[in-house]
Amino acid sequence: MNGNARLSDIAAQAGVSEATVSRVLNGKPGVSAGTRQLVLTALDLMGYERPQRLRQRSNGLIGLVTPELDNPIFPAFAQAIEKSLTQHGYTPVLCTQSPGGAPEDEFTELLLERDVSGIIFVSGLHADTTARMDRYTRLTDRGLPIVLVDGYSEHIEAPFISPDDRLAARLAVQHLVDLGHERIGLALGQRRFVPVIRKIEGFTQAMSQLLGVTDCDELIQHSLFSVEGGQAAGAALIERGCTGIVCASDLMALGVIRAARERGLAVPGEVSVVGFDDSPLIAFTDPPLTTVRKPIGAMAIATVQTLLEEINGAAPKNMELVFQCELVVRGSTGSGPLVNR
Repeated sequence: MNGNARLSDIAAQAGVSEATVSRVLNGKPGVSAGTRQLVLTALDLMGYERPQRLRQRSNGLIGLVTPELDNPIFPAFAQAIEKSLTQHGYTPVLCTQSPGGAPEDEFTELLLERDVSGIIFVSGLHADTTARMDRYTRLTDRGLPIVLVDGYSEHIEAPFISPDDRLAARLAVQHLVDLGHERIGLALGQRRFVPVIRKIEGFTQAMSQLLGVTDCDELIQHSLFSVEGGQAAGAALIERGCTGIVCASDLMALGVIRAARERGLAVPGEVSVVGFDDSPLIAFTDPPLTTVRKPIGAMAIATVQTLLEEINGAAPKNMELVFQCELVVRGSTGSGPLVNR
């Protein structure tokens, strides 16, 4: 560290004195373990490199396999997992899939070659009901700790971390019904994915209980998890008379808003839109997006803790931790036709 300015900045961030910061950086005694950690955390948060003598030796490498990072929820989740791994002394190795890039199985082989201590799979092939699950059983059979996020299969003896997709859909439908909407559509990805199946179950159950609608086929539109996919799904649902549309991702919701505006319809004046994820910056869209918040912070911590338990000797078993979602009401939803009469 050069100069008192940096010392004072770090001291302010850590909530300690400059003298304490100096003692920690110079390896002097007289500082409690908790205070020392506060200073080191302040260094990390402010982007300063720790002095060599204060750098923690890595406990090992952890693979983190994610989908493409175009959807902002995935880099946010990856960052939360990486932060938690680093706090426990592990070095994350991020493997990001992209169209035309290395497939999941290839990343897995690369990680095995680097002798990783475990692998976290986010929204991987374990979420695809048509994919073979033996790719994961081979890992567990060789004793490699794995945790699978956003998806579930009863055929894998490993822990799963998931948001409550059924509850997410029910919360969104309830919100739109409370606003007076009767014709509510659901825009989501392909039917073969576990989160999609669960959202459909939550949606159809809510539509039946709240509105007495027992046939939802015409109200469900499958597409891609992207802005363009949402635009296509939104156009189809608007043509079928939907005034409220529940989306399986925030990106899809932005596409639905685009589809509504292309038809000269106001959001939320004539079409209300609900997203899913509460991605970074989504509160600053036009209009700010009403969405169902995915608890990525709690899910990331649970993912790492569960993996570390396996690394420390806990026997792997098929189990799923399901995390509750939360409705965040903003400006993309408003009164429906029933209220406007």
